[in-house]
Amino acid sequence: MSIAKKILSTLYKGDNSLKMLDQRYLPRWIVLLIDTFLVVVSIVLVYLILLGTPIKFLTALTLIEQGVAILAVNVTFFFVFKTYSGIIRHSTFTDILKLALSAFFTLITLLVLNSVYAVFEGQKIFLTTSILLYILLSFTIMLLFRIAVKESYQFLRNSAADEIKKKVVIVGVDDHTISVGKALTTESNLPFQLIGFLTENLDSKRYKILGKPVIPIKNSFSETINKLEIDGVLLIGESISGKRKNQLVEDCIANSIEIFNVPIVEKWNKKEDIRQQIKPLEIEDLLQRDPITIDNELIKNDLESKTILVTGGAGSIGSEIVRQIAEFNPKQVVILDQAESVLHELELYLQLNYPSLNFITELADISNMYRLGLLFHKYKFDVIYHAAAYKHVPLIERNPHEAIYVNILGTVNLSILAVSNDIQKFVMVSTDKAVNPTNVMGASKRVAEMYVQSLQYEEDIPTKFITTRFGNVLGSSGSVIPHFRKQIAQGGPVTVTHKDIIRYFMTIPEACQLVLQAGTMGNGGEIYVFDMGEPVRILDLAERMIRLSGLEPYEDVDIKISGLRPGEKLYEELLNDMSTSLPTHHPKIMISKVPVGNFSEIREKVKVLIETATRGRARKVVELLKDLVPEYISENSEFEVLDQPKSTESKSTT
Repeated sequence: MSIAKKILSTLYKGDNSLKMLDQRYLPRWIVLLIDTFLVVVSIVLVYLILLGTPIKFLTALTLIEQGVAILAVNVTFFFVFKTYSGIIRHSTFTDILKLALSAFFTLITLLVLNSVYAVFEGQKIFLTTSILLYILLSFTIMLLFRIAVKESYQFLRNSAADEIKKKVVIVGVDDHTISVGKALTTESNLPFQLIGFLTENLDSKRYKILGKPVIPIKNSFSETINKLEIDGVLLIGESISGKRKNQLVEDCIANSIEIFNVPIVEKWNKKEDIRQQIKPLEIEDLLQRDPITIDNELIKNDLESKTILVTGGAGSIGSEIVRQIAEFNPKQVVILDQAESVLHELELYLQLNYPSLNFITELADISNMYRLGLLFHKYKFDVIYHAAAYKHVPLIERNPHEAIYVNILGTVNLSILAVSNDIQKFVMVSTDKAVNPTNVMGASKRVAEMYVQSLQYEEDIPTKFITTRFGNVLGSSGSVIPHFRKQIAQGGPVTVTHKDIIRYFMTIPEACQLVLQAGTMGNGGEIYVFDMGEPVRILDLAERMIRLSGLEPYEDVDIKISGLRPGEKLYEELLNDMSTSLPTHHPKIMISKVPVGNFSEIREKVKVLIETATRGRARKVVELLKDLVPEYISENSEFEVLDQPKSTESKSTT
């Protein structure tokens, strides 16, 4: 460690810190005294310089009297130009200009005094050489003093800040990583100190970028970062594949090094501070999926200059659909939701971040046909994205009639109004829980799918009804990841319902991209399923999240198996036993070919189901649901008893 660093570590250490940088600025009278002292030093220096030369001082006044006269004139102009009013450690050009004016008028005044005295007394008071030398010396000394104080302050400030900054390296060397590195090195207030760039190119040992070394990864990434004595690693955007990113994360966790995720500079939110762009790596960033590409031109043709209704628009999926629609220059977006607070928050967010978007929020319940009718009359919709739904399985299992009102009746109301108002497209967001459902929520969404799909094949239907079906989305409200985060923050335990439970996951932006893309496809009546990638074991997910928090599973934060919840199953499916899938021109989107029911029959059964739900008879509601959806077999639910006759009947048939 250098001597400077030793001194700094002594000055800025723990609670005994001198806190020099926290001191308030000096009072003005002290600044004036310092400048006066520097004037005296300058006068003495002039005397010492001229003392050994043939030049002789004039004798009209003694040397002390001459010095006092010069001092008096110079201090007078200190007051005139208020050279003492600035903060020395923050000196600016204005402060230097004040010093220069003070020196100039001191020179003029002394020369004038000299000339006047010579006219009346026949001799000068001061040597012209001594005056000029004094002015040069005094101005230079006071200027250098201010520069020295300012630079010393900045040096101490930067050095002290470096002591608490996280020492980080950036993985990779390309245009994106260099741009982020430049941002780190030019912004001194960031809590990061860039140590260098890591690369797998072994020939880059002697290279430097932005004055920082390019460090080759020789044997292994883990060994390399262990030798560097760093606090964190920055991973930039999508420059690293999901599989490689997971390997790097494991190595960082093993070496107790923090991992930060940074989007490429082109995707930075310009309204946010730079430090807000650099965030700790989240579990969502480790989803092993290739980036999704969509045909923006097709979507633009679908949405540009259109009036669009988004139901459930304040929810996780609905609000992201709104954000993505905003990029395609719609005529107007009507955001409908019955949740008042989140709808208001979304409104404020859009006003701030999408000032050019023409949108309006409407507070309404989609099960209220009269209210919806007024909205359809008020706005001439072209496209509907139907994302409103109740989705929490255990809660709906206890309140099945609510699923009928929102998930089924709401969809029926919207589809009837869509047809009667000649809406071009109706895109419904469904769920993988509708496939071979084991709970009320999944069964209600399956009925909604059946209704709009069978309606499509009726005569003279002007609307294209399109259904999109996908699994869990990472980070949506009430989903497992925010729940785990809260439990980890509280010190645990993290609760997992079953050690073998698995789920398909997709990020919210990914899911909504595919919803918009699927909306451009087909002739109506299709159920589109998305490629969800590989399923994730929830227990592994919990362990990974704990490690990403810098803790150890089962030691720092315990994991408990709580048992499957009502209606919950171990795994989800995107296709049922009676369906097959067909490819589309998009590699991530497939068509689920399921038998289409008779609309008249489905409509009558749905009508009875809704009437039954209004009377609050939960058991009868579920019976009717099971009749509509024969593959609905309850699991971990009080309604399992309703499946007994089916089981008995199937045994007797055998």
